[in-house]
Amino acid sequence: MENIVRLDQARKKRIHWDTVIIVAVFHLAAVAAFFTFSWANLAALLVVWWISGSLGIGLGYHRLLTHRGFKTPRWLERTLATFGTLALQSGPIAWVTTHRLHHAFTDTDKDPHSPRNGVIWSHIGWIFKGTAQRQPDAVVKKYAPDLLRDPYLGFLDRHYYLTSVVAAGILFLIGGWTMVVWGIFLRTVMLWHFTWLVNSATHLWGTTRFETTDDSRNNGFIAAITFGEGWHNNHHAYPRSARHGLTAREFDINWVQIRILERLGLAKDIYAMDLDAKEAKVYKKAA
Repeated sequence: MENIVRLDQARKKRIHWDTVIIVAVFHLAAVAAFFTFSWANLAALLVVWWISGSLGIGLGYHRLLTHRGFKTPRWLERTLATFGTLALQSGPIAWVTTHRLHHAFTDTDKDPHSPRNGVIWSHIGWIFKGTAQRQPDAVVKKYAPDLLRDPYLGFLDRHYYLTSVVAAGILFLIGGWTMVVWGIFLRTVMLWHFTWLVNSATHLWGTTRFETTDDSRNNGFIAAITFGEGWHNNHHAYPRSARHGLTAREFDINWVQIRILERLGLAKDIYAMDLDAKEAKVYKKAA
């Protein structure tokens, strides 16, 4: 037992130097974008940002895989998860495990990235030290058993970096190395920080509509740069809701896209909170 305790303490103090080096290299490479602007490069960044950040992280990793706020055909679920790997925020199983832990222990000592442990820690420090998104097998089995049953998601989790390699090759063929700088390096760094702002800023600054047991806030600016993920107090009040912007004034691009999928017959059993209804309530829609 004493050895197990020591091993656990060592794991919590461990610095992930591979992550430190990779993050540093990406930030340095992103600087080259300021000397290689072109409209084509900007277009590549925006397209890949939308695919990876909105379709991949927002819809795929977060609202579908983590919270099961709606259902899609298996092929589409896997496609959205594949898009999520382009964000280079780890594979779908690791990402979902971490986020489910965040909701289970929000703003406590067991929260993977609470600002109560420091703003820098909640924004970026947590990925460099301790368990980060490398949770023990027992934790993964407890918090993401549904994802472990899909062998394709398991493959993505182990090899999530491959999609970025493929994307880099395609961008190089289209626009050369400068397009790779914009579409891979700068876009990845931007998306990292936008996502991390949801972890840090939306637990520090913004408005509170619902009385929750945590520090979550609604932040319109963060929502604007994360396709709607910044309506964080709403989200913590109703985690399963596929809609985060709960009124017409709280624009939520990811919610709009889910409704489009519904009309195309590609999304069903959508759980959402709607404050514009005469009575605010959670409702279920089936395509």
